[in-house]
Amino acid sequence: EASRIAAGIEPIQIISSKSEGQTPAGRLVSEAKIADQHDDRLEGLTKELYAAEYYDSVMLEGAGELAGMRASEAKDAAGRWLAGIQSGDPDIMYEFANPPITCRCGAACVVHVLSNQWFLNYADPGWKRLAAECLGRAEIVPPDMRPEFDHVFGWLRERACARQRGLGTALPWDQDWTVESLSDSVIYMSYYVVSRFVNAGRIDPELLDDAFFEYVFFGDGDPDSMADSYGADGGTLREIRAAFAYFYPVDSRHSGRDLVPNHLSFFLFNHAIIFPKDLWPRQIVVNGSVLMDGKKMSKSMSNIIPLRQAVRKYGADPIRLAIISSAELLQDADFKLDLVRSTSSRLDSMLAECARIAKAQTGATDEGQAEAWLGARMREVASEVEGLIEKMRLREAVGRIFSEIDGILGWYERRSGPDGRRSRALHDAWSVRAALLSPFAPHAADEMWEILGNPGTASGAAWPEGRMRGDDAALLCAESLAESVMGDIRRILDVTKIKPSRITVYAAGAAKSRAHAAMLKAAETSAEMSSVMRALGSDPSTADMRRNADFVKRALGDILSATARQRRLWTLAGQVDEPAIYRSSLADLARREHGADLDVYSESDPDVRDPRGKARTARPFKPAILVE
Repeated sequence: EASRIAAGIEPIQIISSKSEGQTPAGRLVSEAKIADQHDDRLEGLTKELYAAEYYDSVMLEGAGELAGMRASEAKDAAGRWLAGIQSGDPDIMYEFANPPITCRCGAACVVHVLSNQWFLNYADPGWKRLAAECLGRAEIVPPDMRPEFDHVFGWLRERACARQRGLGTALPWDQDWTVESLSDSVIYMSYYVVSRFVNAGRIDPELLDDAFFEYVFFGDGDPDSMADSYGADGGTLREIRAAFAYFYPVDSRHSGRDLVPNHLSFFLFNHAIIFPKDLWPRQIVVNGSVLMDGKKMSKSMSNIIPLRQAVRKYGADPIRLAIISSAELLQDADFKLDLVRSTSSRLDSMLAECARIAKAQTGATDEGQAEAWLGARMREVASEVEGLIEKMRLREAVGRIFSEIDGILGWYERRSGPDGRRSRALHDAWSVRAALLSPFAPHAADEMWEILGNPGTASGAAWPEGRMRGDDAALLCAESLAESVMGDIRRILDVTKIKPSRITVYAAGAAKSRAHAAMLKAAETSAEMSSVMRALGSDPSTADMRRNADFVKRALGDILSATARQRRLWTLAGQVDEPAIYRSSLADLARREHGADLDVYSESDPDVRDPRGKARTARPFKPAILVE
């Protein structure tokens, strides 16, 4: 019967294609000899036809108000027309953008629009103004996320606050409905304060009413007269109130970027209307999603690894470090098991190194310049890591703890030679490293700390000192300079393939050093050549250097290409005795690493040995080098 009815229906033609004609579907099916709708080739033919019609077709009279339009224009016009229908109460169909969506129980999710639904009116102008003030008072990390909140606040309107399926609390004024999670979970950090007393059996949750929360949140009421109503005593209520006052306001709320349009915005709205301004949130930190091998990790995508299973298999510290190391805040962190395994191996290596250092501490060596520098450098890193953590630049902080400290320890090993492992300075450096690691990998950090023989735990120890001491800047500048020169020597040897017997280093003279200091100061405000020249001319001790334009140009290039840290050290260290640094730091290294003797001169020395005329090219912190 259905086939007979269908055979009598004449389709209405609403689109005409210049390239495909008025009945292209029938022609394509016939030419392809397709027998029924189950033929796999149909999908490809459909896409091909739709693409052709979209760009060169015109709507016919059967399309009603859309007649005469190009198909590409009619698509959007049809949507606007449907949305603007005034009669007939058209239904709206909701479709998932990334199906299939799976419930945490494993069942498929289906959108159902309910009748008599309850909503929170986030469109209320007074509420919006209060929420905007709450947002304005809060620190948003990273700051460039603030416009996204502003945008959401602009369009946010009614939001369903109740549902009819699943477990939950009944809506107080309509027992047929259950409170929807995003309507109340945005203030559940206040519930944490109460929950531990409930879980400990010190208060009966079935007896709690509005008066209880008025007292806990706002201090209204007499705890002694109220206590019997909740199966508790006045002391317990005071303890709950004190706990809330301690933990509120929320210092920092961390969540994903995809929750800015809902959870995080509701978090601000609800806190703004429920709590007084002195209890409003202080900071929101927004992060990206966690990916699994390049795809979003989500319960709805059925590609998550249960946390307990992951911890049992890989350990909490490697997982945490792998995620942090893969991305900064707004970037999506790609969870890769290979990175987890390599991180675990790296932590094992660090534990083994701590054991070797602890064993070598039986005969401590004398402390020299290398050891003093190591202490200064670790204080500098501690300060850097602290600043990065405060700015939530955690990936960079972990990079400092691993890569940068690796470089520091590598240079120390080169400078100190074979006896360096027995120095107390090396032990202290690894103790600092363990303490810096403790916020990110507390278990491994505590193990390192204990192996090194330190009391207590790394997690419970004081944060490492990060302030510079009196001679730190000079030490850091000297060793940075020595390391840079050794790098230059290595590059020369790699290019020339010379097996050196003698290496000569020529340091810049005093006049160039004074000019460099003046240029460094001038570059803080302007890097223009004219400004630098004026700065040199304003001081009689540097005015003559203006005639050496080649030096000024190259020295300015050195300053501008230097890192901010290097420029800061140059400024703090002031005038340094470069020849003395090279003699004390490089002579042993040149002999040990290259089997060569080292000669050091200032270009202004009267007895300078300079067979190739290189001394005149020396610049401050950039000596000339001759390899023979």
